[in-house]
Amino acid sequence: MSAPVTQGQEPSTSAGNPQGLSVNDVNQMAMEFMMFMLKAIVLCYPVFLTGSLGLSISWILLSMLMWTMWKNNRRWKDQRIDTAIDFLENEKDVISTELKAMNMPAWIDFADVEKAAWINKILQQAWPFFGMYMEKLLIENIQPTVRSSSSHLKTFTFTKVHMGQKAPTITGVRVYTHELETREVILDLNIVYDADVDIDADVKPAIKVGVKGLQLQGMLRVILEPLIGQAPLVGGVTMFFIRRPALQINWTGMTNLLDGPGLSHMSESAIIDIIDSLMVLPNRMCIPLIDQVKVDQMKFPPPRGVVRVHVLEADKLVPKDTHMMGLVKGKSDPYTVLRVGNKQFKTKTIKANLEPHWNEVFEFVIHEAPGQELEVELYDEDTDADDFLGRFSLDCGDVRKDREIIKWYTLQDIESGRIHMKLQWFSLLTNPELLNETNDGLACAMLAVYLNSASNLPKEQHEFTHNEKHGKQPKVARLTRKTNDPNSYVEFSINQQSQKSKIVYATKDPTYDECFTFFVHSVKNQVLNVEVKEHEKKSSLGKLSLPLVRLLSASDMTMDHRFQLERSGANSQIKMKAVLRILTLEKREPKVVTPPAQDKAKVSSSQSRPEPPTPVPVPVQPVQSNLKEKVPVSSVPLSRTQTVPAHMPSTVSSSNELQAEYPPYRRSTFVGTEALHSGPSTPSQMRRYDSQSLLSENSIASSRFDLTDTSLPYPEAILNHQGSFGQIHITLRYATLRKRLIVLVSSCKDLFSCSENGSDTYVRIYLLPDLTWKHRKRTTVKKKTVNPVFSEMFEFAVSPEEAKTRKLDVAVKNNKMLHKRERKEIGMVLIDMSEIDLFKGSTEWYELSLPGLKKTN
Repeated sequence: MSAPVTQGQEPSTSAGNPQGLSVNDVNQMAMEFMMFMLKAIVLCYPVFLTGSLGLSISWILLSMLMWTMWKNNRRWKDQRIDTAIDFLENEKDVISTELKAMNMPAWIDFADVEKAAWINKILQQAWPFFGMYMEKLLIENIQPTVRSSSSHLKTFTFTKVHMGQKAPTITGVRVYTHELETREVILDLNIVYDADVDIDADVKPAIKVGVKGLQLQGMLRVILEPLIGQAPLVGGVTMFFIRRPALQINWTGMTNLLDGPGLSHMSESAIIDIIDSLMVLPNRMCIPLIDQVKVDQMKFPPPRGVVRVHVLEADKLVPKDTHMMGLVKGKSDPYTVLRVGNKQFKTKTIKANLEPHWNEVFEFVIHEAPGQELEVELYDEDTDADDFLGRFSLDCGDVRKDREIIKWYTLQDIESGRIHMKLQWFSLLTNPELLNETNDGLACAMLAVYLNSASNLPKEQHEFTHNEKHGKQPKVARLTRKTNDPNSYVEFSINQQSQKSKIVYATKDPTYDECFTFFVHSVKNQVLNVEVKEHEKKSSLGKLSLPLVRLLSASDMTMDHRFQLERSGANSQIKMKAVLRILTLEKREPKVVTPPAQDKAKVSSSQSRPEPPTPVPVPVQPVQSNLKEKVPVSSVPLSRTQTVPAHMPSTVSSSNELQAEYPPYRRSTFVGTEALHSGPSTPSQMRRYDSQSLLSENSIASSRFDLTDTSLPYPEAILNHQGSFGQIHITLRYATLRKRLIVLVSSCKDLFSCSENGSDTYVRIYLLPDLTWKHRKRTTVKKKTVNPVFSEMFEFAVSPEEAKTRKLDVAVKNNKMLHKRERKEIGMVLIDMSEIDLFKGSTEWYELSLPGLKKTN
């Protein structure tokens, strides 16, 4: 028996181990020696074998060469795989970096933007006729307007108008359909116009001006709305630029001086301001195609909503300030600039801080979502030029979809830096009960003012002042004999908020046709002040005060009529429309969790008990609202959403048994009366309900046949089928750059044969809970086969976070069962996206089944 080792005493070593090695060290050395000998034998054995067989040394060299080539090929293959995986995980960043170094067209930047070459061919063919139209427009419309704008331009005349041979080029087209209502289509056209125009004009006989070439680039949005069921299928066309386009002009004549370094930017900005007033949001160019569509409704649609931006903090910013001739790096004085369209705000500057905390709030009116972007830029404030600290942009449509986003955003175009922001989407509602006025300085409502026109304006202020007596003209007017009509504009103000309309020259009945929006903080106390002014003298031509509290009691919180101007002419009026909307933060409804199977059994057993026959009507409207909020129908159990009368037999338990094999994700709260009075149900008589196909205004007959119910039973052959229903091969992955869920339907095998020659099969796909017709995906029909090969790819526009919460409803159907009034499904599968790594992709064979029919091997 060995003696115990006391504390602090070294372990005993044997006499044959003078260096003090432990037993573990000796075992490790022996193992390493054995591994070395084994490797030597493995390497030397081929040499020994070659010599024993009498082969040449060339065989050894050839083997080593082949092994080296295989090793190198393996290494390069691993590198290519690692590169592909890295590209898949950082797809957007890699492509953005590559495109910066290449002069590639804009449509390559996004996979969902198409290159429409056919549009460019149409523009090139029609461009000469557009030149004829522009020549007529400039001479008949623009020329008189320029002459009336100033007394110095009375002789302004276009002497040459040539639009050139180069038509605008559409470098990319993106179409929005899934994000919108069914009665409109939105197209975004990326326009590049490198024009060879030649336009000359005479201001005075000795002064000649002109333009010889211009470059224009921007994103033009075209809205086709409303879609109608008669020719020409579209009620009107609306066009506008989402953001201010980029413009460069080559001047000629006297205006050639504007090409100088200091004046070129001013002249181009002035022209961009004119384009801004005509075709940049919120201004629009509208073309009605039918009489029923009103131009003012097309030109001034209500805003989509309001985005409230909380600029919280930032960290990891790059230090830009230096000391001691640049030898010592300091910190930065950061501030943030936020921009949506032509609205821009700036935060306060935090001195000498790389982790600033602002905690400031800004609000933007959103006219188009998706489309309008929130642009955020950070700068370091300096005495000379501010240094750039990074930027990022976010589509307001994402905020509208998520309702509220609290996130750290990584700054782009800079080495490091993040900004923490909270974004909220506020809907514009007409319920006065939702009004919630606070004292934190945040808006509780939004006021939209649509200014139409004014009438019978006085020529000047002296016409309605106390100087006018006994019908005599004022002395100043008699001496100067001024008879010109006023150049007027309208100024709106609510407390510190003030906006001005455009100037309309030389008329007492001006038409302004503009829209203005204001944030309201106290509806009961604030007043809208309207004042019509003369442009040159800034004198008042009439005033109007409108308390906002009057709009609360008005119909639809809207006042649209002519208002009499105060301190103006006897019949001076202004026509405008004032619309008040309450800002409401609508939360996304939480998803309903499916109760455990035991709870379902309890509820089903309670439903089977006899009760007095008092059927309760089931509400239909809440179901539609839940579907719009993307709450999965599958998460609502049948037992909690349906009210079953007492005279209905206890067959709900059999229905719940089917839920274990195939969830009843298409059932809703809408229950037909014929189903409630039916007798005992069998698997072939079970009724399935779909609220979208039965209640939606956009549903059609074919969609209802697609979502079949118990009125269409299973064929007798399927009921008697005892084997497998087959399998389907599906690939799922998420394209990060395109923001699309990709579903590749490859093939099926061992499907149920509906005839001696097989089945005429196709695959129908829904991404639950979207069950409307426009969300339905379907392959082509493969005839007379039980092993069809489809190889068709489908895309769903969902975010990666949302894709993980969805389920994919896949059904394999026989195309000919419709004529027999039988169910077309010959196999179904429900795929849960939360169980799949969509970024790496998944390719699987899925076993098909049918609700109510057990599969036996």
